Amino acid sequence: MTTEDLRAIYRDYIACLNSQDWPNLGRFVDDAVIHNDRPFGLAGYRAMLEENFADIPDLYFDVRMLLCDPPHVVSRIWFDCTPKGSFLGLAVNGRKVTFAENVIYQFHDGKIVQVWSIVDKAAIEAQLQGH
Repeated sequence: MTTEDLRAIYRDYIACLNSQDWPNLGRFVDDAVIHNDRPFGLAGYRAMLEENFADIPDLYFDVRMLLCDPPHVVSRIWFDCTPKGSFLGLAVNGRKVTFAENVIYQFHDGKIVQVWSIVDKAAIEAQLQGH
């Protein structure tokens, strides 16, 4: 798989997330996907994403940086959203917050098989404290 192929697959994956096109998630995510070293499987991964959108109705994945080194994709995703209640253990409760997620994906046969994700929780905490 070329860098451009991987880039295109990843952008289509992000479009799938942003449109909440859950029936097509399996086109991009492997049945045995692992997220932060936890075996989720496709059903668990989909459930996690559906819960994210339920908790954050205005959730939108805005890719700000995309690096490809097959079979890996590294992405910095920006969020400007309004979680309804608690998010990452923080009482956001309808306040608008902005933060980044740094994520590494490993692909195999054109599908995501592993995800390592770090969300900038400190940025959210600073906003909630008024800094």
